[in-house]
Amino acid sequence: MSDSTGTEPAGTEPTALVEPGTSRTEGRTHTLHFTIALPHPVEQVWAAVATAEGLPGWLAAADVLEPRLGGTVTLRWLTNGEVHTGHVTAWDGERVAEYTLEGLHGRMRFHLEPTARDATTLRFTNEFDGDDELRLDRLAGWHDHFEHLVAALDGHPTDERTWAAWTPDRWLLLRGRYAAVAE
Repeated sequence: MSDSTGTEPAGTEPTALVEPGTSRTEGRTHTLHFTIALPHPVEQVWAAVATAEGLPGWLAAADVLEPRLGGTVTLRWLTNGEVHTGHVTAWDGERVAEYTLEGLHGRMRFHLEPTARDATTLRFTNEFDGDDELRLDRLAGWHDHFEHLVAALDGHPTDERTWAAWTPDRWLLLRGRYAAVAE
């Protein structure tokens, strides 16, 4: 088992609320962790991570999202149109939403903890199988998406036109930094 910790990319302005993600690897199974303190009430964060209306503003379009244990979920990435299907594998209203998608995305768990009247800690876990390159891709990808989540919660969701114009520049900077820490 190995343990890697990421840091904020050099040469970029850090997003104060998005701390670097960490990962743990056992064999070919990687588990990524992000903990994000958000100055927003749990209801607002829940709407962003667990509703078909909230997900497109920072992650992907939820073409199907049945909000219940065992429900179907279909996410369509707005940057490239890729579609990934799966099931809701944990659901505890305004507390835990977990989606397990077929293929490379694996299990994604959003655990919300109210820390004050208008503050929430988001504990995120992503477990998937793959090589170390995929681990680095995912660390950078989730970090990038969580920066979009912060913007969405602050009233600036990423719309379809902006997703269509997305470039990998920020992702590449983040990935390079995570890769440098791993060396």
